Amino acid sequence: MTVVAVSVFVIAYVLIATERVHKLLAALGGAGVLLALRVTDSDHAFYSPDTGVDWNVIFLLFGMMVIVGVLRRTGVFEYVAIWAAKRAKGSPLRVMILLTLITATASAFLDNVTTVLLVVPVTLLVCDRLGIDPIPFLIAQVMASNIGGAATLIGDPPNIIIASRSGLTFNDFLINMTPLVVIVLIVFCLVLPRLFKGSFEVDPERVNDVMRLNEREAIEDRTLLIKCGAVLLLVFVGFVGQSFLHIEPSIVALLGAGVLVLISKVPTRDYMSSVEWQTLLFFAGLFVMVGALVKTGVITDLADRVGSATEGHVLLTVMLILVVSAVLSGIVDNIPYVATMSPVVLELTKGIADPAQAHALWWALAIGADFGGNATAVGASANVVVIGLALRAGSPISFWAFTRKGLVMTAITIAIAVPYLWLRYFAFA
Repeated sequence: MTVVAVSVFVIAYVLIATERVHKLLAALGGAGVLLALRVTDSDHAFYSPDTGVDWNVIFLLFGMMVIVGVLRRTGVFEYVAIWAAKRAKGSPLRVMILLTLITATASAFLDNVTTVLLVVPVTLLVCDRLGIDPIPFLIAQVMASNIGGAATLIGDPPNIIIASRSGLTFNDFLINMTPLVVIVLIVFCLVLPRLFKGSFEVDPERVNDVMRLNEREAIEDRTLLIKCGAVLLLVFVGFVGQSFLHIEPSIVALLGAGVLVLISKVPTRDYMSSVEWQTLLFFAGLFVMVGALVKTGVITDLADRVGSATEGHVLLTVMLILVVSAVLSGIVDNIPYVATMSPVVLELTKGIADPAQAHALWWALAIGADFGGNATAVGASANVVVIGLALRAGSPISFWAFTRKGLVMTAITIAIAVPYLWLRYFAFA
């Protein structure tokens, strides 16, 4: 059974990484094979907290997708993007910096895939008005979304998986991840002029076109915007107050989605069309496959081998997880990588007496996976989405055009993360 579980998982993983078949087909197909061969069963696949589908992750994503589906109808994202372009006085460099900061901030509170879906079309509009190549702006934005998404529990799907496995709260992510993300964003903005050198020439006449855009016209429903703002505020209060309210983030997101749907009276098809069903089902299939590895003892054995390789040295283990996560998340999507590694890290933390140092393993996994997603065009789901949007808009981004920039930015961010982890959890702990 162990050989079967590993074989099916490796085959599915290769198919996902190489995109020979759709990732949903690979994940659900692998889960179906494991269930059919009775490597796992319905009890372990659907009901077990250790080896089954993590419903907290599924329903947290679902709830936030519904909320964003309603929010999309207000036009607030278009408003913010046009406002930023005008405040930048049409300067391409200032436009890039403002849009990346807006994208990073939005990605901290919304799923980064959802954020780029909403912001990228407006970026294409602004670049078209300025008459400049949108490719550098799109690459910068998706990198900013992956960096900003690392700041909170809900910003990036890998963080949701980590939180569910580790028991870390929304506040834990704010306290431990947000300071690093702020530092990295500052460095990112300083690096942008050199990273995209030669991309900021613009015709003054084009600048005047942008300055004539009226951002207020982008708001389609002010009443709905107020309702969305009120519900989102309550949802974030629920996330922040998780430790004393004792309500799971998934429940908070579902309650928020239900209340917003009720008070907004938006037609069902409008917000349900924003739900990424393929993503949710992909997660479900992935959880079943990883659960089979846990059930057959593969994960425990892998954790033992990692522990032996580092000889129980916690700092070395943290750095190994950080670097390996960054490298592998650049090769394959960081979502299946984190889903696979989370049980391994959970096993490793059981042998660490100091809670802060045990948590450092989780932060290393989150940082490596989130920042490593910037390394290549297939490192994160947001990357794939943006490349698809660019192709549809007639501005295709090649794998290497993205990867050349991504590798540089990933190396810089991981270099910043190394002293951060060492100083915070070891030197000054």
